[in-house]
Amino acid sequence: MNSMIKKGFAAAAILLGSLSAQAQFEPQFTQYMFNEMFINPAYAGSREQVAATMLYRNQWVGLEGAPKTQTASINGPLMNKKLGLGLTMMNETIGVTKQFAVYASYAYRIQVGTKGAFAMGVQGGFINHQEDLSEVITNEENDNEFLFNTPKVVLPNAGYGMYYNTDKFYAGIAIPRMFLNKVAGDGSAAVTNKLDLKNWHYYFMSGYVFPVSESVKLKPSVMVKAVSGAPLIADVTLHALLKDVFWLGVSYRTEDSFAGLATFQITPQLRIGYSYDYTLTELNNYNNGTHEIHLGYDFSFNKKRSVTQEVFLK
Repeated sequence: MNSMIKKGFAAAAILLGSLSAQAQFEPQFTQYMFNEMFINPAYAGSREQVAATMLYRNQWVGLEGAPKTQTASINGPLMNKKLGLGLTMMNETIGVTKQFAVYASYAYRIQVGTKGAFAMGVQGGFINHQEDLSEVITNEENDNEFLFNTPKVVLPNAGYGMYYNTDKFYAGIAIPRMFLNKVAGDGSAAVTNKLDLKNWHYYFMSGYVFPVSESVKLKPSVMVKAVSGAPLIADVTLHALLKDVFWLGVSYRTEDSFAGLATFQITPQLRIGYSYDYTLTELNNYNNGTHEIHLGYDFSFNKKRSVTQEVFLK
């Protein structure tokens, strides 16, 4: 590998790390409808039972330094379902940057009519952040720019969200991380935490369940991400639920990718899902797609709830 190629890899690694550390880079998920707890703290308790989800995303397979993300969350209701509590964890590697995050969520739920509920939620936590520039391969020995590691630093953050749902419809808006965290790129532990509205990432999500027949239900859903100075990104997804057991879906992310999704409801409590993203940009020439898998488990199953409500809330 010649010097130019090596420098290209080094630049790519630094860029990916910079996105995560200084541009408040937010992870993205194709199976966002199964990972709402990570996005919106007001979702806590909306399932009306204790629910846990784990997700693994391997983005742009074959591209060195591409993001790898794992999340785990658990949430449930309290006090006659008026309150919701949740815990979310994330581990992520992007280039030379490694991050581990933990957030605790609290939601207050208000009954709206006989079937609806409106919730307001907040979350707080921290990100354990480190950059290992010694992993960057260069053409020069003892390159001083790549000999140091950034010490592990703790980046506090907080978020806010609102969420409304009935047995067939949901809509929510959230700002998962309200503080802009910046880490000095000189090997020091200098950190800047700033409440900067211009860098807020807004997430809007919505979905609806259409019963087609006794054995088929359709669930269109959408998630829109917005931040100042960048174009809107929308994930538009259509799922079909067959015989209350198999989910099959397709998804489109604006100017980025197409995806296929499949989920199997193994038992009323346990499900597993997989998605594959095909990149539509020039980046497609340098990767073999994106794989994502999720596992969900409900610790208590309320048999009185309708199948439509179960389909919607997953």
